[in-house]
Amino acid sequence: MTILDQLADHARKRVIVDMEENSLDMMRELAMLKSSATGSPFAFEQALRKEDVSFICECKKASPSKGLIAPNFPYLEIAKEYETAGADCISVLTEPKWFLGNDEYLKEITEAVSIPCLRKDFTVNEYQIYQAKVLGASAVLLICSILTEDQMKDYIRICDNLGLSALVEAHDEQEVQTALNTGARIIGVNNRNLKDFSVDTDNSRRLRELIPPNVLFVSESGVRTAEDVAALRKIGADAVLIGETLMRASDKRAKLAELRGAV
Repeated sequence: MTILDQLADHARKRVIVDMEENSLDMMRELAMLKSSATGSPFAFEQALRKEDVSFICECKKASPSKGLIAPNFPYLEIAKEYETAGADCISVLTEPKWFLGNDEYLKEITEAVSIPCLRKDFTVNEYQIYQAKVLGASAVLLICSILTEDQMKDYIRICDNLGLSALVEAHDEQEVQTALNTGARIIGVNNRNLKDFSVDTDNSRRLRELIPPNVLFVSESGVRTAEDVAALRKIGADAVLIGETLMRASDKRAKLAELRGAV
């Protein structure tokens, strides 16, 4: 069983536990109430539709490949620093076992900043989509390699009903085609292979030509320098998702400015 399989399996177990506290029907009702009470549907998608490359800056304490990244994790300060520095969106890890994430991180960050937030987790059940909406997220992550095409179509429909954006993640040609078949409006190409965690930054370049210009293209993982950003802009990337590079920077505002210099 790969780490990705373990992450998906653990996510299914987490959903069972969460549903014992709040049923699917209750979570769906809460999400619909939140949807009718809040404005700016699809705010995440709108934030990526601009002329320059958009920056999705990540709040994460740890990862399966790197272990503990941020022993001190003042997540609210980090999120506010990202916003002040000009981040377009924030990605918040909520996966608790390998990434040491927490739903409360997302809830508190969405209340503290005005830019859209992505719930970065391993979505394996519609319950998590309703949950993301209740927590204040503007987008959820759907990973092709752990979901069927029919599941993704269903989850995108739920997202649409809630005004949530769906970032559909693909790693190879077949997964990009699957993402397109679902009607995805945002496709993220992960340069990290989630089965063995190897990184190949050329993955975005190879797969970019398969994604039509009307679909937003996000490059994820392995983006470390202004030169990386420049190369991605050259191939028509709409956004970059940057995690470890920013989390390890003592001055995140300066690091983001350095990366943005290529734009």
